[in-house]
Amino acid sequence: MPTKGSGPGRFAAVDEFDGGVGWIAHPEETMQRTSHALVEDGEVWLVDPVDTTDLDDELAELGTVVGVAVLFNYHRRDAAAIARRHDVPVSLPDGMTALEDEDVDAAVERIEERLGETGYYLREVVGTRLWQEWALFDGETLVVPESIGAADYFLAPGERVGVAPLRRLRPPRSTLGGLAPERLRCGHGAGIAAGVEAELQRALREARRTAPRLYLRHAPTLVRNLSAALR
Repeated sequence: MPTKGSGPGRFAAVDEFDGGVGWIAHPEETMQRTSHALVEDGEVWLVDPVDTTDLDDELAELGTVVGVAVLFNYHRRDAAAIARRHDVPVSLPDGMTALEDEDVDAAVERIEERLGETGYYLREVVGTRLWQEWALFDGETLVVPESIGAADYFLAPGERVGVAPLRRLRPPRSTLGGLAPERLRCGHGAGIAAGVEAELQRALREARRTAPRLYLRHAPTLVRNLSAALR
């Protein structure tokens, strides 16, 4: 099983709901990189997308692509190529200094509070020099690109979602702890749409306590994933 798929994959839908869909381009990879299309009034925003050979056909059924957003400074993925193909800019949070405009091979726009004209508002999750991440929340759907995930290596035994391995000792309680979403969409693994608030709060509350079990369970995978992510 490869750590990280290469080249365009195939559209494998996850997280389908009235407001959009997610997909995993390489279901066989251990990193389980998940992309999302958020749809409002026939307009489609893509979040941290990985390309697929059939992506444009799938998106055409949802509406018109009006933007591509990158919410984590290590998630450029295929955003630039997809944005150029649809003649739209890549949108970066205004405070994302770790990813500069010239680092993106496409037109770039900076966004401050809201994702275009959608109901999704930006929430800074982590703002250190090396880790700069924003979530999206519209009061019902929470999109978290990295700090919360549902891929297997994010999970200690018994968990449905968990705090990212590199954030376990400093979970983003102050930035995500007060939210009560109805559905959760993650940048790694399929999200959840039942018992979301309780699962999110449990994940944040127990992140440190369950960290040793997570590291013991997934140590080889974590090393491989980190190496692949930095390449």
